[in-house]
Amino acid sequence: MTNKLDTQATIVAGHPVGATVQIVVDTLFARIKSEEYPTDTRLPSERTLASELGVARNTVREALDVLESQNVIRRRPGSGSFVTYRSTTPTVRGSDSVADETSPLDHLVVRGILEPEMVRLAVVNMTPRQITELSQTLSEIEGITTDVDAFIDHEEKLYTQIAQGTGNPLLASCYRLTIETYRQSFRTKLRRRNLTPKRIQDYQKRYNTLFNAIASRDVASAVEFIKLHLVEEQKLLLQEF
Repeated sequence: MTNKLDTQATIVAGHPVGATVQIVVDTLFARIKSEEYPTDTRLPSERTLASELGVARNTVREALDVLESQNVIRRRPGSGSFVTYRSTTPTVRGSDSVADETSPLDHLVVRGILEPEMVRLAVVNMTPRQITELSQTLSEIEGITTDVDAFIDHEEKLYTQIAQGTGNPLLASCYRLTIETYRQSFRTKLRRRNLTPKRIQDYQKRYNTLFNAIASRDVASAVEFIKLHLVEEQKLLLQEF
């Protein structure tokens, strides 16, 4: 049987750290692997983690440095630390072949099936805290003007938060697979090419409209918006072929 701590320690190979820092690294990594902190979500603040774990804040900061160096998290100045770790379970590895076999149109069809119901459930089930976190993500999106990679990252985060807000873990998991497939397919390259500053601004306005519908618990408007948004995405896709 593989020792749990040995498995976790592999992520800090070549990065000698103190015993207390190692404990914090192992604790946080275990939470990330168990999806207590799912991919693309923000970790609690350094102050919160330090208080919760009973260690100094600089110990937490050093542990986060180790996790970032191993691509387990990514730190965004002014925004916090976000989970980037992706499990190497067969399910995730299997998504490689799924991505190879999935055309951009296939991907859009699946989004057309999932997103209207996902948005409907999110409007009904999102907690006030989740809506506040969604608002924070929207604010981050609105601060992006030309950084395409940052925009895509935040856009994925927005959709992931909506999926989690449905309260349906199976639906959220299915939607995570669509994001994984998207990342691994050539659709991402098309996306980067199409994201001009003007189009980024247009998407920012769209997502603001979607957020307002979700925050006001307006199911009909939110669902109608996402359907129209998908139609626009299809038009953009067809222009490429």
